[in-house]
Amino acid sequence: MSLIVQKFGGTSVGDVDRIRAVADHVARTRRQGHQVALVVSAMGKETDELLHLAETVSKTRPGREMDMLITAGERKAAALVTMALADLGVPGLSLTGSQAGFITDTTHRNAKILEIRTARIQEALDAGRVPVVGGSQGMSTESGDVTFLGRGGSDTTAVALAAVLKADVCELYTDVTGMYTADPAVVHNARRLLRLSFDELLEMTATGCPKPAMRAVEVARNNRVKLHVRSAFTWEPGTWVYEEDETMEQAIISAVTHDTSEAKVTVTRVPDRPGIAARLFRALADNDVNVDMIVQNVSMDGTTDISFTVPKESVARALEVSGSSDIGAGEVTADETVARVSLVGAGMKSNPGVAATMFETLARAGVNLEMISTSAIRISCVVRAAQVEEAVQLLHDAFELGAA
Repeated sequence: MSLIVQKFGGTSVGDVDRIRAVADHVARTRRQGHQVALVVSAMGKETDELLHLAETVSKTRPGREMDMLITAGERKAAALVTMALADLGVPGLSLTGSQAGFITDTTHRNAKILEIRTARIQEALDAGRVPVVGGSQGMSTESGDVTFLGRGGSDTTAVALAAVLKADVCELYTDVTGMYTADPAVVHNARRLLRLSFDELLEMTATGCPKPAMRAVEVARNNRVKLHVRSAFTWEPGTWVYEEDETMEQAIISAVTHDTSEAKVTVTRVPDRPGIAARLFRALADNDVNVDMIVQNVSMDGTTDISFTVPKESVARALEVSGSSDIGAGEVTADETVARVSLVGAGMKSNPGVAATMFETLARAGVNLEMISTSAIRISCVVRAAQVEEAVQLLHDAFELGAA
């Protein structure tokens, strides 16, 4: 008998009809001879509504109390799904993160899983029940407080649970039918991908693909958890994600991604001396500013300019830290009208000319490249935000990724 961990996102359990549909799908999976462990997110936009409610009530919003509030949505969804299963004759057991054995660090609003004590979940499975776990939550090691894993934490919960239970597969159900060669809202002929490697999906989620959560993909890769990203609305097969077979031919380019959530910060006239960049980026790190792409210009007259990208919500903090860091620099500016376009593909490691084709394609369209960064299977360029959707479509066509 195989064990399947199924995770359903907020839209998948967004109302009564959706909850009943999920329960029916779980029941059918069991009839096919599988054991099922379930992870559910809060219904629809409930997490957003709880956050808004907190903002209207409190200016301080202590982290501990915010975690108590936000995780209530997942507990509600878990109980309702378990009730729907009962009506179908499927015995279930709803569990909070702490009841399910998820032990985290003490960081509120973005806790990390340290350990999963699976005794209660395993007991339920052995008794023929379906454990239904409220996603994105756990219990801190020191105080036993409720903790929230952050946005996308239900994906991480499901994958981590699949890892410790040694499940045959972790199915991530969402509102899309799988992973695509580009955002279907931007590229009309974007094609669903039948399979991806962990490394490809990691690069896609790091460069703008919103689902699944990057943390979840990292956990899956590190523990070799096979993923199946699929739709909870059509139930059709989606995209399989697993370790790449090195003997197989790999697509040169699998996807074109884009990201409009970052801004570019430039620090001018930075003294070109050893240790200056280290001091700047240490100050940013100590103030929780997550830096992504970095470019340093050629030194002129003993100084240089350094540009880097940060999330837009961190711009004010990045400007303050960069301006106050004692490095003897000149002006600090921010540009929020930029975006990133990226090519991702495991096959580019062994195929020359990908960068040249990318740059030529964008040059012909008059798209200027402001920053460039690469990895073994990714090339990213910062361009004007107004041109990023055109850039995505052009690159998608240039590498012939569209549906036939």
